[in-house]
Amino acid sequence: MKNLGFAEISERIRLFELPDYDIVVGIREGGIVPASLIAYKLNAELITLRINYRDDDNRPIYEAPKILSEINRNFEGKKILIVDDVSVTGKTLQTAKSYLKLQEADTLVLKGKADYVVFPEIDVCVNWPWK
Repeated sequence: MKNLGFAEISERIRLFELPDYDIVVGIREGGIVPASLIAYKLNAELITLRINYRDDDNRPIYEAPKILSEINRNFEGKKILIVDDVSVTGKTLQTAKSYLKLQEADTLVLKGKADYVVFPEIDVCVNWPWK
């Protein structure tokens, strides 16, 4: 288990190069903090989407990620970045893209599999400061 603090996470995000985005969609619960930091850095609008797939011990509790909140928004013409803390299989990020009807959204995680990975060198479980 690796411990990461807010200072280290914030600094890595500050130094992480990203293109501009209009909207950052944070996957609740774990993606709220990184999405907030990234939206602030990019001066982008922040929207959150509650999706649940795994329990606190990282075991799947549903067959597929389940949407637990609604977003009624037209994203046409907007550049979107979907953010979560961790992506093991990519199913939650793909569920968000499908639900929001986004063909061309990019994805970012702190650890795991996505278009952008802030801590690609970490391959063990992380003790996030917001958990």
